[in-house]
Amino acid sequence: MIAAIAFYVFAAILLLSAAMVVSARNPVHSVLFLILAFFNAAALFLIAGAEFLAMVLVIVYVGAVAVLFLFVVMMLDINFAELRSGFQRFLPVGAAIGVVLILELLVVLFGWKLGPDALELRFAPNAIDQHNTVQLGRLIYTDYVLLFQAAGLVLLVAMIGAIVLTLRDRSPTSRRQSIARQLARTSAATMELVDVRIGAGVAAADIRRPLAAPVAVPALEHDDHGGGH
Repeated sequence: MIAAIAFYVFAAILLLSAAMVVSARNPVHSVLFLILAFFNAAALFLIAGAEFLAMVLVIVYVGAVAVLFLFVVMMLDINFAELRSGFQRFLPVGAAIGVVLILELLVVLFGWKLGPDALELRFAPNAIDQHNTVQLGRLIYTDYVLLFQAAGLVLLVAMIGAIVLTLRDRSPTSRRQSIARQLARTSAATMELVDVRIGAGVAAADIRRPLAAPVAVPALEHDDHGGGH
């Protein structure tokens, strides 16, 4: 009973936060609602017994991806008026894509068929001598290792593409490090030897050091004994 109540509570918060992700006017608020959705999805995974997926969702997506999204959104100078300028123009296209996605979800939902042993296996989905994390590791790194490596390659290409697209050339104003020029520098180009006479200071290099403060000489005391004897 408690698990069922927790499921409906976390599921309701997840749906509301997911709706706010796409409907919030401020992108920063959208990222914060996305983090809330991730936490509730992790709670649902814990209820379902998938503790590995719950920890991955919190550590990887909340701790890295969502924080990176928030950092990028806060660092970019986004013009919200220009961002919303094409909403009316692209609304029919977005609505058509949404209808197609809903139809696909309905096809998947009504075309889903349970296996003959699904009702018995739902209470004991794992083997008795293996944990959930062990089975996931065997599936990912043994049975589907090629697909896992392909997914990593796709993410690497996407990261390189994002860096290339966002790279800006600031040649007139930017200063770049040239390691070859640094290594080729000689002492003659970086230092100047000045022959300074003893006691002359550094006046030859046009660097004046402050003059020493005059030392006060104490006045000598004279005994006035009057006339001589």
